[in-house]
Amino acid sequence: MQTVYDLAGLRAQVNEWHRAGGTIAFVPTMGNLHEGHISLLHRAREIADHTVVSIFVNPIQFGKGEDYAKYPSTLAADQEKLAAAGLDLLFAPNLDALYPGGIEEDTRVTVPGLSTILCGRFRPGHFSGVATVVSKLFINAQPDFALFGLKDYQQVLVIKRMVHDLLMPVEVIGMPIVRETDGLAMSSRNSYLNAAERARAPIIYRTITEAATALENGETSIAELEESGMKRLAETGFRPEYFSVRRSTDLEEPGPGDSELSILVAAWLGNARLIDNVQLRLKTPLL
Repeated sequence: MQTVYDLAGLRAQVNEWHRAGGTIAFVPTMGNLHEGHISLLHRAREIADHTVVSIFVNPIQFGKGEDYAKYPSTLAADQEKLAAAGLDLLFAPNLDALYPGGIEEDTRVTVPGLSTILCGRFRPGHFSGVATVVSKLFINAQPDFALFGLKDYQQVLVIKRMVHDLLMPVEVIGMPIVRETDGLAMSSRNSYLNAAERARAPIIYRTITEAATALENGETSIAELEESGMKRLAETGFRPEYFSVRRSTDLEEPGPGDSELSILVAAWLGNARLIDNVQLRLKTPLL
């Protein structure tokens, strides 16, 4: 596995691969890798001739008071995992490489609508930060395919919209959530949970799967389901931000005729902000 830290090294290698007719699959990460990340790399190796992973903790997607300063840095361990999984190239830039003019006056990429609802409501500017850094990475890594985990379902839709609107020649692929044996979605922030919180954390997945079953069976209205989901999480020690049923294609509120839905949740447990979601298809569209 090759590791490069500067844009010149990244560009030189991907240009060489493209000149030889090879295809590139790219997985952007912030490091502190787990099996969810590695599953993206496994799929990347199946669909492309060459694979690139980036590790960069992007400051402009963190809000004031969030965990940018304490986000885990585990580069050596991450390199071992990626090499064992067969990665071709790791790109691990420093801040100056991606923000040569600094982060205060830097150009921003913003996807309207999608970026201001759900997580965007509680993390203003977050998705602009994501779209900006991903666009920089796409421009320089020049991937044919880019893979993202669907745990961050809203993020995947934001990036797909950005790619569509800016005419980027990249196929964005959302990959299934990888879960622990008790159902908790794998996340780098799960390390913030203490033992008692970690034992409680799977409640978030059980709550959304039970809600999905109730909705599929027509046992409750969407409004009642959202209210009961928020209440259950609060009663079991979470600090929920939202528990919402949305149309899967664009995360708008569902209406008559819609059948492909997502149940999405964000809730704090101790110092960890946990997000999760499930998708479902109703046998009978909403009336």
